[in-house]
Amino acid sequence: MSSSLSPGSSSPLDAHGWDSGWAAAFAPYAARGLVPGRVVRVDRGQCDVATDAGTVRADTAFVTPHDPLRVVCTGDWAAVDPEGASDPRYVRACLPRRTAFARSTSSKRSEGQILAANVDHAVIAVSLAVELDLGRIERFLALAWESGAQPTVVLSKADLVPDPVGLSYLVEDVETVAPGVQVLPLSSTTGEGLDVLSAVVAGGTTVLLGVSGAGKSTLANALVGEDVMSVQAARDVDGKGRHTTTTRNLFVLPGGGVLIDTPGLRGVGLWDAEAGVGQVFSEIEELARDCRFHDCAHEAEPGCAVVAAIEDGTLPVRRLESFRKLMRENQRLVAKTDARLRGEIRRDWKRTMAAGRAAVEFKRNGRLR
Repeated sequence: MSSSLSPGSSSPLDAHGWDSGWAAAFAPYAARGLVPGRVVRVDRGQCDVATDAGTVRADTAFVTPHDPLRVVCTGDWAAVDPEGASDPRYVRACLPRRTAFARSTSSKRSEGQILAANVDHAVIAVSLAVELDLGRIERFLALAWESGAQPTVVLSKADLVPDPVGLSYLVEDVETVAPGVQVLPLSSTTGEGLDVLSAVVAGGTTVLLGVSGAGKSTLANALVGEDVMSVQAARDVDGKGRHTTTTRNLFVLPGGGVLIDTPGLRGVGLWDAEAGVGQVFSEIEELARDCRFHDCAHEAEPGCAVVAAIEDGTLPVRRLESFRKLMRENQRLVAKTDARLRGEIRRDWKRTMAAGRAAVEFKRNGRLR
C-alpha cells in the first residue's frame, strides 16, 4: 500500500492537498491496487494526474457519465491504474467532491458545467483598467458562495489608479456588493497586495476566476513564481483580451496550497445558486425577515421592509433590481429541469395575471366582480 494512503505519513501528494480524509475515502480503491492522484489538467477525454510517482497521463473513458457535472474535472481526486496495469492507463473512479464550482452553459439545453473541484478559495479577478461591472461581480460571488468556497475579490491592475483616494472609493464600491468578502487591490506590476493574497491562498485549493483581460494569467504567474501561463495584452478600449488560458490547470504554490487557473469566462450563468444569491444579497435577506408576509415579493405588498428600505435610502435600488434579476434567472434555470417547480411558477403567473385583471376591473368600474 502506498505511503500516501496512511494518515500522518509524508507523501509528494501532500503538496496537492492530500490529507487523512482523502486517505480514508480512498481506502476501498487502495484495496483494489489502484493509485491515488489529483487531476491537474483535462483535455480531449484524457487528463494529467499528479501521483506519488509523478504526473501520469490517464484516459477518462471509464468515468464519463451522462451528467456533465460529474465528468472528471481539474481538482478531482482520482483512483488511477497502477504503473504497467494497462496502456493507456485509466481513471477508474473519482472520490466524492467536497466542493464544486459550476455554472450553466450557454447552450439552450441548460446544462451545468463544472469548472473546478474541491476548491477552498475562489479568487475573482476584476480589472481596474475598465469601469467596474458590479452586476457581474455579484454573479461571480453567487457562484462562489454556492460552490462552498470562500470568495475573495482582487481588483487587478491597481497601478492604473495612482490616486489613493480614488482607489479607496473603488474598493468601497465593490465592498458594498460583497458582504463578508475581502476586497483586495493588487498590481502584479508593482507587487502591491501580492503578499496579502499569497497568505490567503497558502492553505487549501484556490480557483482563479474572471473574464478575459482581467489579468488572471499574470496573477497566476506571480503567485506561482514563474511564467507558467502565457500573457497577452488586453485592448485599452474595453480591457478585453483573447483567451490565453484554454484549459483549467492546477499548480502547486511555493508558499503552500494549490492554484487552479481557468479560461476567461464570457458568460457567468447561474446554476442552482439560490443559496449563493441569498449570501451575496444578505442585507435583503435580513430585511425580508421583517416583511409582513413571509412570501413577500418586495413589490407593492403592505408592510414590506425591503421596499421601506428603498424608500428611506438605506437600500440602493440597483441592489434590489440585481437581486430580483438573479433570482428570476436562477428560478427559470431550475424550472427547466424540475417539473414540480415549473407547475408552481405557472400557478404563480396565473394568480398574478388574475390579480392584474381584477385591479384593472376595479379601476374601471369601482368594484370587483
